[in-house]
Amino acid sequence: MTALTDPVRISIACHGGRGHTARLAEAVRAGASRVPHTEVAAIRVDRITDQEWHRLDDADAIVFGAPTYMGTASSAFHAFAEASARRWLTRRWQDKLAAGFTNSGSMAGDKAGTLGYFATLAAQHGMLWASLGLPPGWNSSSGSEFDLNRLGFFQGAAAQSAVDDRSGAVHKSDLATAEHLGHRVAELTRTLVAGRRALAP
Repeated sequence: MTALTDPVRISIACHGGRGHTARLAEAVRAGASRVPHTEVAAIRVDRITDQEWHRLDDADAIVFGAPTYMGTASSAFHAFAEASARRWLTRRWQDKLAAGFTNSGSMAGDKAGTLGYFATLAAQHGMLWASLGLPPGWNSSSGSEFDLNRLGFFQGAAAQSAVDDRSGAVHKSDLATAEHLGHRVAELTRTLVAGRRALAP
């Protein structure tokens, strides 16, 4: 049996758009990397290589990320999702953990549509969806814009950036929320992998 201290592998499959979503991916990676014995790889889906496809195949968890454009993920991410059909045919991602994050220009911005799309993609692959696992922040008189999950999404991490911003800057709370998601995914992945290893004959 493989030792429980062997690393678990998490891949972040992301399209960075204008830079804000790529910053979120970095935060997800930072959060996941804080969990011991965790290897995290970031993959740009708009220029994915054969080697990176195999890295996704070998991962214990995949976190999807893309900006929200017109109520759904970017076209570059959709192209990646369609290309993943080869994995769907062989059930290569079956029972991996999955999660997601996104960014848009408005506070709501129909980001739920993108997170729901990620969850549907994961379900089609037979993956196990991990929610954000946080209550909504900034929804009371004692709350603030610096609360975790300040935008109040549940399916994944959501962020807002001004549409005329070209710096790639992301709100401190949104980065912290993405980091929380990464840490949560890593912990859940370790639990899932440890259970499988313990039950292995």
